[in-house]
Amino acid sequence: MSDQPSGANSRPERPPSSEDAEKAAPGAVPPAPSVPESDAPGLSGQERSGQQGAVRQDSAGVASVPPQNYGPNVPSVPAYLKAPPPADPWQRRARAQGQPPAALSRLRPSAPPSIGAATLWSVLATALLSGLLLGDGLGLNLLIVAVPAALAAFFAARTAGRRLRPWTAVWAVGGLALLAVPALRDAGWPTFLAVVCALSLGSLALHGSRSWPGVLLGSLGLFPSVVPGLRWGWRGVRDRADDSRGRVRTAVRTSAVALVLLVVFGALFASADAAFADLLGSLTPDASIGDSPWRVFLFVLGLAGALAAAYSAAAPVRWDGITLRPGPARNRVEWALPLIVLNLLFAAFIALQLVVLLGGYDKVLDETGLLPAEYARQGFWQLLWATVLTLLVIALALRWAPRSGPRDRTLVRSVLGVLCVLTLVVVASALRRMDLYVDAFGLTRLRISVTAVELWLGVVLVLILAAGVFGAKLLPRAVAVSAAVGVLAFGLISPDGMIAEQSIERHGSDKTIDVLYLRDLSADAVPALNKLPEPYRSCALERIQRNLETSDAPWYATSWGEDRARDILKGHLAEDRGSLCYGLGGQDGEREGYEEEDSYDPN
Repeated sequence: MSDQPSGANSRPERPPSSEDAEKAAPGAVPPAPSVPESDAPGLSGQERSGQQGAVRQDSAGVASVPPQNYGPNVPSVPAYLKAPPPADPWQRRARAQGQPPAALSRLRPSAPPSIGAATLWSVLATALLSGLLLGDGLGLNLLIVAVPAALAAFFAARTAGRRLRPWTAVWAVGGLALLAVPALRDAGWPTFLAVVCALSLGSLALHGSRSWPGVLLGSLGLFPSVVPGLRWGWRGVRDRADDSRGRVRTAVRTSAVALVLLVVFGALFASADAAFADLLGSLTPDASIGDSPWRVFLFVLGLAGALAAAYSAAAPVRWDGITLRPGPARNRVEWALPLIVLNLLFAAFIALQLVVLLGGYDKVLDETGLLPAEYARQGFWQLLWATVLTLLVIALALRWAPRSGPRDRTLVRSVLGVLCVLTLVVVASALRRMDLYVDAFGLTRLRISVTAVELWLGVVLVLILAAGVFGAKLLPRAVAVSAAVGVLAFGLISPDGMIAEQSIERHGSDKTIDVLYLRDLSADAVPALNKLPEPYRSCALERIQRNLETSDAPWYATSWGEDRARDILKGHLAEDRGSLCYGLGGQDGEREGYEEEDSYDPN
């Protein structure tokens, strides 16, 4: 790197020789460089500008060449159009102090370009929509707020020169699809899972991770971008305000005039027509002075979140740069012998399960003294933990697996492949035990949740088997996709509706029904509970109906499940049955002591 100014010639100049003079065209006048300020002390600004055509040589006889952008008539470049700094400021500061750069600086070495106008407007729209819409509940408003936030990230990535890749599109579309769950379902627990999973997929779309550390940390990667994103946005606003004060004043005046016109004429039309007043009231966010601090907090939250997303899109943290070194390779006997013993243990357990399934179920209950509910419920939880621990064993075994040649790879695939297949049979046994328990006592939120988790663990085992055959390059992203698809399917199938449907089927088969449990379900269960005969129907729907009547959530914070429940109950209201409901649907003595506490709906 040369220490010359950027406008100077990179090659050293020499005095013109006689040969150069002979090559010059007759009558041609060589350009005369200007006199630098440092070489002309005592001259005023006008004298220096007048001396720009004069040639000045130093003591060595070398002519000074002025920079190309030197002079009073050269226009200044706006701050927001200047090139970004060459490196991250935190890294430069650490380098200036003689310290090694931090880990995050190494993973995000370059600063993003200045924030663009399209990104700024999208961030502002996200903040305004967050403050106006998110304070009344969750519903379609989450999807409305997410659209401008996604646009802000898209514009920032395009300004930084990033291209849209297939996996980025998969994560982004999946995240937006998950935000449809709050708009469709009233139950709070699938909504919570969908929102958390949507945020994780959005973070993966911004960072583009593919390895195990990248997928695990990339799903939480927005947090390191919050503070840098706020500084980045403030610098962009400050630079644009300094360079275009007239345009800023024009935009403020135009917005103020438009707002005054909307308020005046909207109030006149609303007072002239009641139908228009109702329409305007339903479309206008219900913002009062009492909840102003809460809405200000939501505005700041939306602003910080949108800026963090845009900053991550422009300068993503490359979490894939974190590499996990494999452990020291073990020899074949030391590595394979414990796993072979574990496989034999799994095979013995599965053989016993096959005996039970083929007709020894009653005999096992007689020998153990357990009731069917005890046998099913206790066995399920143990088998669920066995599945989780097996995945941990597989991860540790791969870390210390022998890897000296093809024979070692064949040994690893064989031993771990057998373990995965046997674990899949254990998963099937656990699901069978939960099916017996549900058949005896009905479906609940906790039972359907852990069943869904066990099914997903089975899918992960299948993906591990496929990775052993076709390669593990796509395994981290495939596991993340399977989790997102599972959460989306869990929300779309309406778990509360499934619980109500299964309870009605049990009631039709002359089995007990727990009305006190059903009345705590969400509005998603109303279509199924409406089929119950009286007085079961009114006892199950009375509390849900009262919650719907007292709810004043606007259209953007109301789910489709709530609207459908209101339409059903409007035609056939539930009656107040009083204390009669507490005597309906008693519990079996077998169920007592084994009913778990699962009323964890955050709605």
